Amino acid sequence: MCVERLQKILLAMALGIAMMLAVTGSIKSAFLLQFGIMIILIVSGLTGFCYITQVLKSAFPSCNEEKK
Repeated sequence: MCVERLQKILLAMALGIAMMLAVTGSIKSAFLLQFGIMIILIVSGLTGFCYITQVLKSAFPSCNEEKK
């Protein structure tokens, strides 16, 4: 498993948890989780830096390295 794929899987899981929280009535928790994800994605899009990717790179290889 490479970092970029793992990041996308973790993002999908976090969004699923936010949806579950919204359905079960924890609207404030769902909002905070969704807002945190939005901030991470905006920072990643504007700067090219993603904290989650940097943390995961210490344990998993990059997808670009696997293809070589």
